[in-house]
Amino acid sequence: MNEPCFLGIDIGTQGVRAVLLDVKGNQSGSAEKTFPLNDRSREEQSPQEWWTACQECLQGLLTGAQQRMAVQAISVTSTSGTIIPLDTENEPLHPAIMYSDSRSAAEAVLCSEAAREAQTTGYAAFNASCGLPKMYWFLNRYPEKAAKISRFIHATDFIIGKLSGNYTITDYTNALKSGYDVRNDNWPGYIFEQLPFKKKWFPQVVPSGTVIGNITAEMATLLGLPASVQVVAGMTDGCAAQMASGAVKVGDWNTTIGTTLVVKGVTKKEINDPEGRLYCHRHPEGYWMPGGASNTGGDWVTREFGTDLSALNREAANYIPTRHFFYPLQQNGERFPFIAPQARGFRPENISGAALFAAGMEGVAYVERCAYELIKQLSGEAVTAVYTAGGGSNSDIWLKIRSSVLNLPVYKMKYVTGAVGAAILAAAGTHFGSVSAAATALTQIEKEVHPDKEWAAIYEQDYGKFIDILAQKGYIKQQ
Repeated sequence: MNEPCFLGIDIGTQGVRAVLLDVKGNQSGSAEKTFPLNDRSREEQSPQEWWTACQECLQGLLTGAQQRMAVQAISVTSTSGTIIPLDTENEPLHPAIMYSDSRSAAEAVLCSEAAREAQTTGYAAFNASCGLPKMYWFLNRYPEKAAKISRFIHATDFIIGKLSGNYTITDYTNALKSGYDVRNDNWPGYIFEQLPFKKKWFPQVVPSGTVIGNITAEMATLLGLPASVQVVAGMTDGCAAQMASGAVKVGDWNTTIGTTLVVKGVTKKEINDPEGRLYCHRHPEGYWMPGGASNTGGDWVTREFGTDLSALNREAANYIPTRHFFYPLQQNGERFPFIAPQARGFRPENISGAALFAAGMEGVAYVERCAYELIKQLSGEAVTAVYTAGGGSNSDIWLKIRSSVLNLPVYKMKYVTGAVGAAILAAAGTHFGSVSAAATALTQIEKEVHPDKEWAAIYEQDYGKFIDILAQKGYIKQQ
């Protein structure tokens, strides 16, 4: 008998990716379909085009009879804050309103004001990227369609609905920025009392990894899958990538260095950050998943040094630790681990390109450490391990710098995509019994990096000096 396999689907801004994981975490296949990205697609996209691309990916991925028969479950991830209004036939009344659409900024202010007045314990710091303001904007912009609304759903929910026939359920992570109170497990009253929404428009909310139902007979026939394949509640893309990184147990944290630096982890207690630098998702096992995103990340690398970095990495190793201070912020203002609209990047003068490159890697590592210091301060819990993903994790020397600055082991996993995270959720709900067990079994460490003791001693001093510079410039309060 074939060992079970698990399908994961990621509906991203620029395309669909599907992967198939076996029970040992090996990626036995993948398929992708891209979408054109333009100003229009940043605001609205066609859910039907997503679904067509999704079917094409699955048909391209599932090519062997034995492979198809081994599929046990499927789950989905997609962008946080993207919403779709459906009619009574579960057809979209309008294109999907994307998370990156900024047209609902005024509605975001109204939603935040209503949440604060109600003193909700749910999400209250709404902005234009959140789902609830987008729903409000749709009602204001298209009142003639409002009478036809059966429900509002998220991007993940639409594909789950197509697979299972059930459009009535969402998960904690997708519901959060639509106003759901993940602490008290309900939709707060202010949404229906102070804002123009109806309770029937909002879905049931369950933990990610919950089995929703079986695949429809139509889809089973189309894909050649067993009718017993189960469809499992999904997750937002950022949280799914956290699952794929292996950071799923209390004390585990993930840093993704792409354009920005994103930190996500798991704590026993909810973190309440009065300054709004961190917000918390609910972990499927009842823990909390705090996260924050810095404007500092890896965009400075390509902007200042291009993409051919092999020789530069080798040369930079000769200058480490540099004892220089380079905060490579490329835009005005910072949002995490401190909020400082006035923040500007700073750098040393009169040093070589390789030394500046090395100092930039150190600067991002100092910001990462500052993030974890904040997390420990707010949570009272230890950070025991850091998992990593994103383009910044491809540099061995940067991994060594970060491990030494943090004075913690850093683990880079082999497969770190949202689609893999969705496959882990599918396995958690059907085979392993929990997300923690599934992630432990299905994630594979590609690299394990430990601090260099000599570097760590120097970085301990220089991190303090970096924090002093931030304080002197007024970006943070004096320690």
